[in-house]
Amino acid sequence: MVRAVVIDDMDGIRKDNVALIKAHCPNVSIIGQADSVESGIALIKQVAPELVFLDVEMPDGTGFDLLQKLKPFDFKVIFVTGYEDFAIRAFRFSAIDYLLKPLRATDLVEAVQKAEESLNNEVLELKLNNLFANLERPKNLQKLVLKTTDKIYSVNIQDIVHCESDKNYTTFHFINAPQLVVSTNLKEYDTMLTPYQFFRTHKSHLINMAYFDHFVKSEGGNTIVMKNKTSIPLSVRKKDEFLILLDQL
Repeated sequence: MVRAVVIDDMDGIRKDNVALIKAHCPNVSIIGQADSVESGIALIKQVAPELVFLDVEMPDGTGFDLLQKLKPFDFKVIFVTGYEDFAIRAFRFSAIDYLLKPLRATDLVEAVQKAEESLNNEVLELKLNNLFANLERPKNLQKLVLKTTDKIYSVNIQDIVHCESDKNYTTFHFINAPQLVVSTNLKEYDTMLTPYQFFRTHKSHLINMAYFDHFVKSEGGNTIVMKNKTSIPLSVRKKDEFLILLDQL
């Protein structure tokens, strides 16, 4: 059995979540509940759980504050938030799982399974450190967690020149570092990186506009040349959107 606690400031939601966990996660034993950062810290110190279901926003602080005050810790965390836009991008950049309220049984079971199968606490610590850094950093200095077949990296998004898709794999090309290949499709990174001045030039290419050098028009097809001399194709349907973006730079 996995010994777990639930920390949430809303009594009704906390009770509903506990009931859902008991109903759908028979391998999880709820050994305590708390309703604030302060009481959550006291509870964790008292019962030493293996897994914490942690609310993001509470009256006396955030779930992030709780974790910062308990570092180093040896339990796994599943974040729970009622605000779809609150810190969601930070979660995604840090490859950290989270659940939206009200919880859905299928999402809950999947999150618990991932927590149980996670490699080790060192990996979680890397992801959380990435998360904490992103919450404190300005927008253009965010870090992204990338998982290859044998390692996990935390990279600066401003160092990414472009991303290239090959079916369900994405290759990251950097300005001064070896490329990395991850088993995640480009669509997910397109969603994450577009707000950070990245542009999807083609179904297989996503570029960092900070490294754009020049645009070549030709009858055979349009090409974008990056500052590192890499040539990137620009699809016909993306041309007008790209030219508008250039006018805005």
